[in-house]
Amino acid sequence: MNQPRDGAASSQAMGLDALPRGVPATVAGLAEGGHDSVRAMVLRLMEIGFLPGELVRVIASGFPSADPLAVRVGQATFALRRHEAALVRVRVDAAGAGA
Repeated sequence: MNQPRDGAASSQAMGLDALPRGVPATVAGLAEGGHDSVRAMVLRLMEIGFLPGELVRVIASGFPSADPLAVRVGQATFALRRHEAALVRVRVDAAGAGA
């Protein structure tokens, strides 16, 4: 597992599926390894814009099961299932940590 090098003590990376709604974060990376289906999903997530350094925010979740998540990355909004969102590692922005 890769450890974050820049300010790891101030903000731990977490899965996008665990990010509270409305809290701004930055993509820290994507899951590595796994089965071919996981690697294919990671590639798809990268192709649609989930790249390290991109700003991301969960803007809504489904009802009643909280699945899927409506996620904004850059200027685009996508619906992701929770298991897909879990492949995206994010770091909460220091300014947004108290929001």
